[in-house]
Amino acid sequence: MLERLDELARELADVEARLSDPDVYADQARSAELARRHKELDAVVSRARRLRSLTEDLATAREMHAEADATDRAILKQEIDEAEAEIEGLTDEIRVLLLPRDPNDERNVIVEIRGAEGGEEANLFARDLFEMYRAWSGRQGWALEVLGAEPSPMGGYEQITFQVRGEGGWSRLKHEAGPHRVQRVPVTESQGRIHTSSATVVVLPEADEVDVELDPNDLQIDVYRSSGPGGQSVNTTDSAVRITHLPSGLVVSMQDEKSQLQNKEKALRVLRSRLLRAEQERAESEASAARRSQVGGGGRSEKIRTYNFKENRVTDHRIGLTLYKLDRVLAGDLGEVSDALVADEQARRLTEAG
Repeated sequence: MLERLDELARELADVEARLSDPDVYADQARSAELARRHKELDAVVSRARRLRSLTEDLATAREMHAEADATDRAILKQEIDEAEAEIEGLTDEIRVLLLPRDPNDERNVIVEIRGAEGGEEANLFARDLFEMYRAWSGRQGWALEVLGAEPSPMGGYEQITFQVRGEGGWSRLKHEAGPHRVQRVPVTESQGRIHTSSATVVVLPEADEVDVELDPNDLQIDVYRSSGPGGQSVNTTDSAVRITHLPSGLVVSMQDEKSQLQNKEKALRVLRSRLLRAEQERAESEASAARRSQVGGGGRSEKIRTYNFKENRVTDHRIGLTLYKLDRVLAGDLGEVSDALVADEQARRLTEAG
């Protein structure tokens, strides 16, 4: 690891030199890329320098401890214990920073939420999940843009698709993919009985045009009149767009914009992202054991997380985390859940890396 850290220190010096070059500064794209790399390298190298300094101080403290009298030995023992603890923490942080980056970390994110099992209650839960992610995005400083939505008769969403832009969006939101289960008394329930419903969340890295080239001959594009809840017409022109990717069978529909061109552009963005993720998952499954799909069947038994209103409880089944603060989580306070999922992923990757 020390050799790797030395290489990164040399790369950091090189990046700093290039950032001071006027020609590089004039190239915004190149300058932004170097600034991003500088931030990555500085996070590792600064910790490595602190680690070396602590290691030297620890060696000195141990030598002094061996020769000190009883009073000084107690003070030095405390210094040694503190240094050892900080060294252990820094070493773990550096090992995480040296893990290969997720290639999607710099991409924007597209999230699709659909009501699954439970009829209209599932659609209402889909709305709750969207509001949760919107509030969380605000707390994280991410920008959220709704790309398309299909409202349900009682104010929920049969489906809603949105984009998230901001640092750390993918590394956090990717853990939200899968079936979410809710246990509560629906507004339609007159007997006060608790029902179980579910909604599915799909998280996609947004693809650029250069990432996924679409052959026009592979696309079937249909236009139709936009409709609202219950099927009533909300537009007098055929502005809604449905795009079918014939080779894969993927279908994307957009109707939120009044312009057919705008709906088509949004639909193509989502289609490219679905195709990019499908290709990434195919490659990942070839390199490792076959992965389960993010959504599965959307059934209530296939869940990554349960939201129990009666107990004010949220449980993430993948890591066995239970919090009795559902009201705060639904208000966008997802930090504790997200941090635990990120830590679990890092621990697994460190174990795999040996």
